[in-house]
Amino acid sequence: MLHNLEVSLARMPAEIGTTPKAILMISGHWEDDSFAVMSSPAPGMVYDYGGFPPETYQIKYPAPGAPALAQRTADLIAAAGLPTRLDPKQGFDHGTFVPAYVMYPKADVPLYQVSLQHGYDPAAHFALGRALAPLRDEGVLIVGSGLSYHNLRLFGPGAKEPSAGFDAWLDATLATSPAERTRSLLEWEKAPYARICHKEEDHLAPIFAALGAAEDAVATRVYHDTNVYGGVTASSYRFD
Repeated sequence: MLHNLEVSLARMPAEIGTTPKAILMISGHWEDDSFAVMSSPAPGMVYDYGGFPPETYQIKYPAPGAPALAQRTADLIAAAGLPTRLDPKQGFDHGTFVPAYVMYPKADVPLYQVSLQHGYDPAAHFALGRALAPLRDEGVLIVGSGLSYHNLRLFGPGAKEPSAGFDAWLDATLATSPAERTRSLLEWEKAPYARICHKEEDHLAPIFAALGAAEDAVATRVYHDTNVYGGVTASSYRFD
């Protein structure tokens, strides 16, 4: 069902071409009043799901954290005038440890997270990405982990039309000029089927931050599928 996505994630290290100093993950599964930064040297696990087989609650992804980079990250966020705090207790949620495991199964690359901010304001999350941009030049891989379609009540055949429509808009938007695509994403609710695909935009907001960190970069679609969960069209992008 998710084989194509798995293949895409597994290819990422080779596509990047060098092992990052650390991975900074912005996941749709961690929110805070501020842009909180995971600062534990050895983050634990957060099994933020229910109804799955027992073994899925025994998964361990023992990647080290990155406390020094967490402080650097919080400093950058604060310097941009955005609210932030260090969080030494937060562990890896499944929006982080699942893709990280496929990308780096040896768990040998330091990994940490920055939370979304409650409310998912697109402008604030673009501002977060802009604040994080210097980390790219310091060897940090910034990953926005979400989903271009996330209506849990409308999977299967009913998802075909809305997910395809929104995905086509997203692909066309990301192919426009940097200024135009930023403007369009700030107004994403005007997109076809926007609120059908995202009742809440927790799984869309990570792309605002990821793109904010690479606002002038070319967008390359690295994953595309048209039959996820029996009908969902979904895509992932790399910003070079």
